[in-house]
Amino acid sequence: MSGPWLFSLGAVVAFGAALWPISLALRNSGIVDVFWGLFFVAIAAVGCAFGDGDPSRAKLVLVLTAAWGVRLAAHIALRGRGHGEDRRYAAMRANHGRHWGLVSLPLVFLLQPVLAWIVSLPVQAATNLRVGEFPRWTDAAGAAIFVAGFVFETVADLQLTAFRRDPANSGRVLDRGLWRLTRHPNYFGEFVLWWGLGLVGLTTGAWWSLAGPALMSVLLLRVSGVTLLERTIGERRPEYARYRATTNAFFPGPPRPIRRTS
Repeated sequence: MSGPWLFSLGAVVAFGAALWPISLALRNSGIVDVFWGLFFVAIAAVGCAFGDGDPSRAKLVLVLTAAWGVRLAAHIALRGRGHGEDRRYAAMRANHGRHWGLVSLPLVFLLQPVLAWIVSLPVQAATNLRVGEFPRWTDAAGAAIFVAGFVFETVADLQLTAFRRDPANSGRVLDRGLWRLTRHPNYFGEFVLWWGLGLVGLTTGAWWSLAGPALMSVLLLRVSGVTLLERTIGERRPEYARYRATTNAFFPGPPRPIRRTS
């Protein structure tokens, strides 16, 4: 590993570290979530500028990554405006007490950029490794899969935002639109788009770059996504038990009928 690979790692870690003193001043570690998608944009930009990959393929993954990262950053920023620190970080702050300031540097502001660098391995493969002609069918298929996932995630977020804006829906559960097919359509869309980028990365022969989408899948399903959210959402929304009984957790499918006991 050398050149642009290490440069992108150093750049994104420095990016995360620069956010740390800002979080201390604001007493809000949740600002890192706004910049999560932008970490990937920075990595793609470094690869596009300094990598040895096919320029057209590099520009393709930069455009795709930037579309996802910028939209996600804007969505999270608007969603959290005026709400203070996210409950996840507030809980960690309470657990660590006065040590949280120092602990948050490695645990949040250095770890997340490193995770982003690993997840973005297909993007780095596409920008740093040169293979035959462009485009190949895997480039086109990967881009199409990405677009499908991007649209799915975006529509899901728009539906949830509109639902939350209506005061009549306070404490209720959205079970219409894409949310009728899966309890986490936004996470499913993100899962799909990263495997699309994985296919583009695979075009270069870098099979190991699929470790990136695999890690994102684990994060979405087992770490910061579905599992974490569902630990407490039932306590905050009484209707969620019924919703959970009838709707798939992650992969979309038709709603199931409620089983009645005699």
